[in-house]
Amino acid sequence: MDVQEYLDAMLKAARAAQREFARLPQHQVDQAVKAIGKAVYDNAEELARMAVDETGMGRYDSKIAKCRNKSKSVWWRMRDQKSRGIIERDEAAGIVKVAKPIGVIGCVTATTNPVINPMHNAMCSLKCGNAVIICPHPRAKGVGIRTVERMNEALDRLGMPKNLIQIIPEPTMELSAGLMRAVDLCICTGGPTLVKVTYSSGKPAYGVGQGNVQVLVDRDVDYHEVAKMAIAGRTFDNGVLCTCEQNLICPRDKAGEMLAALRANGAYCIEDQKEADRLRNSAFPGGVLNKEWPGADVQKMAELAGLKGVPASARVIVSCTRGYAEEEVLAKEKLFPVLALFLYDTWEECMEIARANLTMEGMGHSVVIHSNTTAHIEAVPEVIDVSRYAVNQVGGTALGGAMDNGLNPTTTLGCGTWGNNIISENLWYTHLMNVSRISYRVPDMYIPSDEEIWA
Repeated sequence: MDVQEYLDAMLKAARAAQREFARLPQHQVDQAVKAIGKAVYDNAEELARMAVDETGMGRYDSKIAKCRNKSKSVWWRMRDQKSRGIIERDEAAGIVKVAKPIGVIGCVTATTNPVINPMHNAMCSLKCGNAVIICPHPRAKGVGIRTVERMNEALDRLGMPKNLIQIIPEPTMELSAGLMRAVDLCICTGGPTLVKVTYSSGKPAYGVGQGNVQVLVDRDVDYHEVAKMAIAGRTFDNGVLCTCEQNLICPRDKAGEMLAALRANGAYCIEDQKEADRLRNSAFPGGVLNKEWPGADVQKMAELAGLKGVPASARVIVSCTRGYAEEEVLAKEKLFPVLALFLYDTWEECMEIARANLTMEGMGHSVVIHSNTTAHIEAVPEVIDVSRYAVNQVGGTALGGAMDNGLNPTTTLGCGTWGNNIISENLWYTHLMNVSRISYRVPDMYIPSDEEIWA
């Protein structure tokens, strides 16, 4: 069977399942969504172990936490939300909104989130009455297959239609590109090159932009708490998430206090430029990311860079910098637990460093702001164009949506037109439905005169 025949067979099975599933009422649809989230929650340890062993990236404990926290936050935010049939009545405007499925959703998933990426996309897709076909990253196909098996086992126990969730077991670039062209809508959570391929498929698509989270630190905050949060985010899953803190920008006159707080929270701090050069040259030889570094722990990074004296207890490496943006290679996105430290004199300079770093890499994604001054916090969006500004939170775990903030829990973070994306928010089930509108005439609607309109 050639590629087209193979995809046609998958699509035919998906469409048959989707037509049957779309006839089910809201409560049964929600049962299915809950079941696949609970399947990942209940099997978090198995799936996390498979993910680490197969990809060689990240941390087992972090991946367990991701499976459990993302599955429960997604379901908690979705439960009791209408997504089938009439979802809203606006009596004043005479509008009734009716949710309709899109059909078959294609999902190209990343090696950094080989479990929760398929889970989240499947939960959002099924919530709206869709079927889903997943194309995993080739280096994460085993754990992707197991994740889909666990979700389908849960659907089978409910007597749901077969083939609502399918996965391509032997993914290739040809199959990935073919899937994008075959489905009704595609979600691509991968690198910039793959996202561009998705956009050229001829089908509606949601892609992501590159992360490079800047951390703006004001003078009026507890530096021990900032260090604790920044390190928690930077070290989560060994820093492979696009939401992880990357660059710490703090006041020059507080540098000593910041470094002391970082060391107290397990950081190995590099203040010598010659030692920083060893880090730069190993992590970004010739300015290009070294493929041995993503997902590495501190000891492996120290070995690769030839850094001496890094204690076994070190959780993160914090490095001094030389300039910023194009002048400093460490200002780039780092998929490993290294924080680059930048210093500023004024809040305006702090914002400019962050803006310049993001202009180089990471436009439209996210920043973290540690401040208790509202005027400073609300000045940041005037200077820096990103889709999310997390205030006094851990970026690594908050920007993708958390139980204690209002961002939708997701694994696909839209970066707006700044990052060449169509959405500037966290992908959610509301993006995976068509909404039709019944319009009634409103007899008593106020209609102004021409004079009033143009007054």
